[in-house]
Amino acid sequence: MQFKYLNKKNNENIIFFFNGWGMNESPVVHLKADNYDIIMFYDYRNLDIDFNIFNLEKYKNKYLVSWSMGVFTANFFKNILDNFDKKIAINGTGIIVSDKFGIPEKIYKLTLDYLSEASIEKFKKNMFLNGKLNPNVTITRSIEELKEELISIKNLKTKDLIKYDKVIISSEDKIIPTKNQINYWQDKLNYEIINSTHCPFENYLSWQDIVC
Repeated sequence: MQFKYLNKKNNENIIFFFNGWGMNESPVVHLKADNYDIIMFYDYRNLDIDFNIFNLEKYKNKYLVSWSMGVFTANFFKNILDNFDKKIAINGTGIIVSDKFGIPEKIYKLTLDYLSEASIEKFKKNMFLNGKLNPNVTITRSIEELKEELISIKNLKTKDLIKYDKVIISSEDKIIPTKNQINYWQDKLNYEIINSTHCPFENYLSWQDIVC
């Protein structure tokens, strides 16, 4: 797993952002950081990382924002992240491949088997309403890396689930179907449905808007 500071100004608040599959910072680069240090985590081909390097004890308030596949992978750090002050899950579940609770198995297999530049462009379009591509959202990693990440994530299993404080579900999610997200969360936690798509960050102006 890799990480990147999106904002580092020794603020008293920190946000851990667990990104989606194949993503860089482009979906959230427009969000104002305000008084938050922000660390983005991505590339889940392995989950090796030492959180001690972030010196978390110096922060007064700690927040987790996880999106898409990041909702699942964040669970592997439950022992640390459950201690955060607020934890928000966006358009994701605790199960990656599932016809009822996650990405349908056939869709996941087809994505893996036929991954190409053309299919990545289709994936990007499906993240937005009516296939309207947001040119600001880019996927810059290689096809091979993206395949490795899909394989790695599918093979991960955990029963340890983060105790989220807030769940946001988009009404028009074509990547992790809205109904599957509702199926997953309805017996676990109250959720908020927003009028958006799988990539909902255009709805927000700042990180504060998300964590408040």
